[in-house]
Amino acid sequence: MRLIVLGLLSWLVLPAAAVERVEVGNRVMENLPEVPAELIERLDRYQNTRGATFSGWLEDGSLLVTTRFGETSQVHRVAMPMGMREQLTFYREPVSAVTAAPAAGADGFVFGKDVGGSEFWQLHWYDLDSREVSLLTDGGRSQNTAPLWSHDGRWLAWSSTARNGTDYDLWLRDMAGGEARIVLQQGGMWLPMDFSPESGRLLVMKYVSINESYPGELDLATGELRMFPVDGGKAAFRAFRYAPDGRSVYYVSDEGREFLTLFQHDPRGGAPTALSAHVPWDVRELAIAADGRHLAYVSNEDGISRLRVLSLPDHRELDLPELPIGVIGSLGFSPDGRRLALTLNSATSPSDVYVLDLAQGKLARWTQSEVGGLDASRFRAPELVRFPTFDEVEGQPRTIPAFYYRPEGEGPFPVVISIHGGPESQALPVFNPNTQFLLNELKVAVLVPNVRGSAGYGKTYLQLDNGLKREDSVRDIGALLEWIATRPELDATRVGVMGGSYGGYMVLASMVHYDDRLRAGIDVVGISHFRTFLENTESYRRDLRRAEYGDERIPEIAAFHERIAPLNNAHRITRPLFVAQGYNDPRVPWTEAEQIVKAVRGNGGEVWYLMFRDEGHGFRKKSNSDFFNAAAMLFWQKHLLGK
Repeated sequence: MRLIVLGLLSWLVLPAAAVERVEVGNRVMENLPEVPAELIERLDRYQNTRGATFSGWLEDGSLLVTTRFGETSQVHRVAMPMGMREQLTFYREPVSAVTAAPAAGADGFVFGKDVGGSEFWQLHWYDLDSREVSLLTDGGRSQNTAPLWSHDGRWLAWSSTARNGTDYDLWLRDMAGGEARIVLQQGGMWLPMDFSPESGRLLVMKYVSINESYPGELDLATGELRMFPVDGGKAAFRAFRYAPDGRSVYYVSDEGREFLTLFQHDPRGGAPTALSAHVPWDVRELAIAADGRHLAYVSNEDGISRLRVLSLPDHRELDLPELPIGVIGSLGFSPDGRRLALTLNSATSPSDVYVLDLAQGKLARWTQSEVGGLDASRFRAPELVRFPTFDEVEGQPRTIPAFYYRPEGEGPFPVVISIHGGPESQALPVFNPNTQFLLNELKVAVLVPNVRGSAGYGKTYLQLDNGLKREDSVRDIGALLEWIATRPELDATRVGVMGGSYGGYMVLASMVHYDDRLRAGIDVVGISHFRTFLENTESYRRDLRRAEYGDERIPEIAAFHERIAPLNNAHRITRPLFVAQGYNDPRVPWTEAEQIVKAVRGNGGEVWYLMFRDEGHGFRKKSNSDFFNAAAMLFWQKHLLGK
């Protein structure tokens, strides 16, 4: 069957004037020139940078981190600050959702793994005593995600599509006895959020979209589900945790507010209390110590993270040592509650793991990731800029935030506009070796905008591109092109655009609308037509995406999708295009790439095409990522720099 499908791919792509399809291992290429050895050598050191991410505490006080020392990211153990990294998992596929068992349970961790980027993640148990790995889920074409331990380590809850392939039910497994059962099947996407201290109750969340979730509590003995009221009937929720007393809860929501705010609600005390009301930004991370003495949260303040730690139950804010400026993620208190681990990433340094001693107020670095032998002092941090766009807010031009990476020197510099996916995501000033290569080696400026619809700037901004307003975000790129033309250090005649997933759609749409102002574009796993995307994406994702892009079953939405589709406007794309895709992509199927390649090429356009048969929504294997990045740099050299 696979040979038949690949034969069909060739038939779909090749127009009358045949383009040679070259296959090397799992790599399929069309119209790609050979990448010069000199370029590969220059890029290689940048591609050998790596980071480390905190994944959990073990009972002995050591840390689990995920990092890559080979082809894919795997689990390692670190016993002390700057200690050696002991690799624990060794798979050809990257691992995900690493969750350490609580100190009261067995010594080990749960992790997820798929095959070839399919995202049909299966959960596994790694026993640190025996070094044995056990499969916990069905091993089939189901997606299993959000593993959550009870506080005593006896139970594991998770969300799975195993029942019908579409709905996310909640499962519960007795880790000692091995029995697993569905405890909640209501249709839609349900996520486990926290076990009560005695493990008899489970906080749950029904996720509809980034703007809409519904919290509740499940009695695990009776199966009774009690949903909590939502102020205004509709709101976004993120973290949702029991307080140490097991009665009150802490949660993050935008109920009645513009930004995601940390609340506490004690049923004995009336209305919820907003604990981060003084922070006019979204709260992104939340952690509560097992000993019940501290709570930590992170706010996202214009793309920069700020950590705050509160004592419990009085909510007094602790004085903390100064942390490096960057983006903080994956918080976790030590089993004894005295230390807080976190991942910290910045524009000039890969992610690393730090530990904060709460009593001493000291920060210790536990990992120091490699930068390929490069001089890290040459890495360049961005400037946060805001450019005016086409509409107004309270009588003043609306401004769009963007991170501006400028090369050293006078210019004028060519420009690459990099557009994030999501679309409900946010570009953050994190380390990107390819950006640093563009800046230092090719002298290309990079602009990373957060166009309307991006997260992090309030729910009004988040919803500005929904439904029939989809192309307003594309107009923001037009406004950015106008801003570039006002900057003497930038060359407005040499601008390229790139992006992945929804960002890939934005690349194609920008090339449709601003073909005369762009030199070239790179589309990675991008959407070329919302109708065909919604028809072919995996069924468990369809309703989630309809909430953002509009329901194609509604005639008005269907007509709108037809009108704006880059596929239907491919004749307007005359500049060189590079399309890259993973064959196993469950989100944006390979057909989205194939059809835009065929359409643009059929109109006489130049298209480079690259597909990996062992990848999905993006490229997670180092050899594949390295090849794509080298080809992308060659594309920019040829079509942006004219070399």
